[in-house]
Amino acid sequence: MSFAELSVPIVRSRRTPAPLVVQQHVDEAVQLRRVRSVLVRAPHVGLARLARLDERIAAHLDGIGIAGDLGAALCLQVLERAGVAEFFTVTVRSIMDRDTERLSRLLAAAAVLPEGRAGLLSAFGWVEAAALRGLVQPLLESGNPWWREVGLVACDQHGVDPGASLVDAMTDSDESLRRRALRIAGRRGRVDLRPYCVAAMDDESASCAFEAARAALLAGDRGASLARLESMAFANGVHSTEALLLLLKVVTSETGLAALSRFSKDRAQARILARGAGELGDPHGIAWLIDQMNDPMLARLAGESFSLITGLDLSLLDLECDPPDWIEFGPNDDPNDHDVAIDEDDSLPWPDPSKISSWWQVNSYRFPAGQRFFMGSPPGEAHCIRVLREGSQRQRRSAALFLSLMNPEAPLFPTEAPAWRQQRWLDGISV
Repeated sequence: MSFAELSVPIVRSRRTPAPLVVQQHVDEAVQLRRVRSVLVRAPHVGLARLARLDERIAAHLDGIGIAGDLGAALCLQVLERAGVAEFFTVTVRSIMDRDTERLSRLLAAAAVLPEGRAGLLSAFGWVEAAALRGLVQPLLESGNPWWREVGLVACDQHGVDPGASLVDAMTDSDESLRRRALRIAGRRGRVDLRPYCVAAMDDESASCAFEAARAALLAGDRGASLARLESMAFANGVHSTEALLLLLKVVTSETGLAALSRFSKDRAQARILARGAGELGDPHGIAWLIDQMNDPMLARLAGESFSLITGLDLSLLDLECDPPDWIEFGPNDDPNDHDVAIDEDDSLPWPDPSKISSWWQVNSYRFPAGQRFFMGSPPGEAHCIRVLREGSQRQRRSAALFLSLMNPEAPLFPTEAPAWRQQRWLDGISV
């Protein structure tokens, strides 16, 4: 299927654009989109900062659009690298220009490039819904599984239920499409699809089975999905950590502590244990977390979990300390060092275990063991919405998940969406 019949005339600017200025718009759009990939999952970035970044990206994308044909030509040149940010930039401009021939080529190229897929899909979520009129339905009706996947994601990112197209995709023979459909079924609050999700937990694909279990859980199932997630959590598979952390948000404190105890004898599993303690939210684990703050390899993660339970901002309350001067994390300036992995705990504060221990001795009475705490309070609806408005991205993602688990019919709030759309949806929420 082609988009050619959907083409509309494009109005070009009569002013002659300056190539250097347009090139700068292209370069900045790509670079800022790369930054966004990091900040949207960052532990220190809130909605306000994300909004400022998104405004800058939007301004550069507009600059490319105003340049007309020159902007389109310079934009296409960035695809020589074919990364997430490059595909995002070109796809956004192609949608806004209604260049259906270019969109068809981008869809074909992205089909075989994982980073291209991610960039193209995020572009469909970036533009306003009006810009997608006439583009999404042909995707949903296509015989190409990848095109159908794009159509489903576009609907999900704009808060639109794909209808029968979603049900059909959940049992499709194409694994990628099936996995995506199961994920969206959970995200959209489709409780009517819970039986389909439960059945799909036996999918031969481990990724599809995990998405089915998560979708069933979000749709309100508390039986088969929990059993499936538990088996995945301890199977040492590709989704083991995800399954465990999701399980810990639902089970009782007693069950959660028993699950975490299975990792306590293996020091190699200490990071999973530290993350799990924060996800479970039982203050029973805080004394252990404070002890881990003396270990440079665990200190920042333990501090984050401590904050996730208590709601404390370690930097704001001067409960942090300087990092050790003898240890390096992540990439450095040595050209002979081939370790280019990003530090998992980058941007997290270094907790001061002595100060935090003193604070805990005075305030522990406010956090009785055996209860679940999230950001200083039990995870009620009003509290989670407040975290969505004021928290960091990691905290906001956790709040969104709690809200969906509390109300299975409510769609999962998209903390990765353009900030202006998130703010519009938040403004429409009343508690």
